[in-house]
Amino acid sequence: MHALLRQAARTAVRVPSLAQKPSVASRAPRVFRTIVTKGYTQDHELVKYDDATGVGIVTITNYAQSALGDVVFVELPKVGDEFAQGDQIGAVESVKAASDIYAPISGIVEEINETLALEPGLLNKSPEDKGWLCKIKVSRPEELEDLMTEDSYKAEFETE
Repeated sequence: MHALLRQAARTAVRVPSLAQKPSVASRAPRVFRTIVTKGYTQDHELVKYDDATGVGIVTITNYAQSALGDVVFVELPKVGDEFAQGDQIGAVESVKAASDIYAPISGIVEEINETLALEPGLLNKSPEDKGWLCKIKVSRPEELEDLMTEDSYKAEFETE
């Protein structure tokens, strides 16, 4: 019996002391943080800018969709179109009215939400998430400073 215990003790896994540095393979990977900034316009557009990718997702605000009523048609820009801040990039038609959409920030359109052609009502159901309009590769991120913060937008337009 003692022989078995001695054999087990010899083959036991050694635990490194706390003073030893872990090997390169066992180190945890570095995690980089991304900052997503939201900027709002007076015309009720919103851009969610990701500083890691340099891409801004353009949407209309919840306030805008509720003021428009049931959306029946969405006109979007084309991939590759370049816009300056404030340029018209599309339009939204509802049962109540038609409204132009303006670029909240300068850049080049990288992607459009093609689902809106078949389901324009997504703007009503999920205007700031599934109802996004386009993704823009932002050329002038400093323009975010010209936009309203979420708190200032809500204070001005969503007061009851």
